[in-house]
Amino acid sequence: MGGLIVVEGLDGAGKRTLSAGLVEAWRAAGARVATLAFPRYGRSIHADLGAEALRGQHGDTASSVEAMALLWALDRRDAADELRKLLAANDIVLLDRYVASNAAYTAARRHEDAAGPSVEWIRNLEYERFALPVPDLQVLLRVPVALAAERARSRAESDAARERDAYERDGDLQYRTGEVYDGLAQRHWMSRWIVAGAETDTQQLAVRISNLLHEGEGVTR
Repeated sequence: MGGLIVVEGLDGAGKRTLSAGLVEAWRAAGARVATLAFPRYGRSIHADLGAEALRGQHGDTASSVEAMALLWALDRRDAADELRKLLAANDIVLLDRYVASNAAYTAARRHEDAAGPSVEWIRNLEYERFALPVPDLQVLLRVPVALAAERARSRAESDAARERDAYERDGDLQYRTGEVYDGLAQRHWMSRWIVAGAETDTQQLAVRISNLLHEGEGVTR
């Protein structure tokens, strides 16, 4: 059974770049690595409905904190079997966003912190009721909110298919979400967390994660 690693962070933090570097380092070391990104746009009806809602479609869906959280959660529930197969066939499965993302954004929209009821609701919903695999390690890619926002703007300007959604345009929401992420990392919510920055050496981070996985062999899901 492979190790389940998650990269979390704000929109525009650079999760895709960090993930690509980690995968390259692990594969160069001979590890079997699979990746999956959430939401699964283009593959999941729930993810696509969520994206459309954040761009003004489907009436008042986006205004409901719980409705949006349920769409993201149902996307992951539908991917649970695929995720378990990937874990069975690989040494490492790396996820770009996972349950903590839902917890962070839901709590931030409710103006709650990492110890609030929204985080507990998401935990019960996704890990208990939906029985999603629990990560072995979560990496918080922490960058200044202003930097993440600028990257998101630049990405949208260079790629029409990646227009910023309502979450990405809401600077206050991004700031509050960053604070919830910090709280989740400090509490080691659901697993061990480590924090990376924009200048983190990807090779060194890959080695550190591999060592932590070996130390934690025998983790059950």
